[in-house]
This record gives sequence, structure tokens and C-alpha cells, in this order.
Amino acid sequence: MKRINLVLLGLVLALGLVAFTKIESSQQPSGNVVGINIGNVAPDLKFNNPAGQQLDLYSNRGYYVLVDFWASWCGPCRGENPNVVATYKKYSAMKFKGAKGFKIFSVSLDQNPAAWKAAIQQDGLVWPDHVSDLKGWGSDAAHLYDVESIPTNFLLDPNGVIIAHGLRGEALGSELSTLVK
Repeated sequence: MKRINLVLLGLVLALGLVAFTKIESSQQPSGNVVGINIGNVAPDLKFNNPAGQQLDLYSNRGYYVLVDFWASWCGPCRGENPNVVATYKKYSAMKFKGAKGFKIFSVSLDQNPAAWKAAIQQDGLVWPDHVSDLKGWGSDAAHLYDVESIPTNFLLDPNGVIIAHGLRGEALGSELSTLVK
């Protein structure tokens, strides 16, 4: 009788462990692979801002983050900037499900630092996270993210997992509206 009870106890414990493991794994970020596809953890970016200070994409964990690739010389980028600014102003102060908020991490493919800084001012890009290695199309960030045209962007969840790509126009606001509390 004791042996049967021990076997049953072992079976119950094993089933409990399996159930607990499934619950734990479902709570882990789905993007445990670093890459540029939806479901991947976005590669880290560490580049200087216009003042020469290094900024780190991963320091924004806990927020929904739009990684926005653009350049001062890019007409379509400059045309998209008013939408990005309006979206930032609308959503940066909102409360999000499972996140501290919304941020933008702008990555410029500029080579001319004066033109880059001027475009940030002219277009009213008021968020603090602007970076560039000033290599233009030779940008390490563009190569890492396989950027072949701009503007382009990647929306990351609070764990740094890519949840959307190429959100332009109203699509960005529509996506963010689904994430607000």
C-alpha cells in the first residue's frame, strides 16, 4: 500500500511539474532568438546621440519602443515624420498593458551631423533617443537590421521582442491603440 501511495505521489508531483513548466514557459518572451523577424528579440543598438553620448536600445526595456530608421536627406522620411511626431505626442504619456509606456529610438542614416541635427529640430522630433554612426547606407545599424529602404521601423514589446514592422501612416497609431490599457 505504501508503495502504491509513493508511486501515486510521484506521478502527481511529475504532472504538477509539467504543468508548472508549461505555465512558466508561456510567460517567457517568445523571441528568445535575436533577429529581425517578428517574434525575435531585436538586436541591440549602441550608437552616439547628436551630443556624442552613447545610447543603448536595450536600456529601453520595459517600454514599447519604435526603432525608427530615417535620414535628413530622405524625402519620404521627412514626409512621415509629422505622423511619427503626432503618434509620439499622443501615446508617450499613455498607460500600456504590461509596459511603462512608449518610446521612440530614432536611427539616422545621415553622414552629415549638422544636417541630422537640423532635421531633428526642423521636424520637431522631441523624443530624446536619436542615434547615428554617421555612415549613411554603410551604417552598422542598417546592416544589422537589414534595412534596404527608409523610412522603416520595428515596434518592440517591453521585452525587446519585435511585434510589428513597417508601420507607417495611421498603422502605427492603430497598433499602439491595441496595446493601451
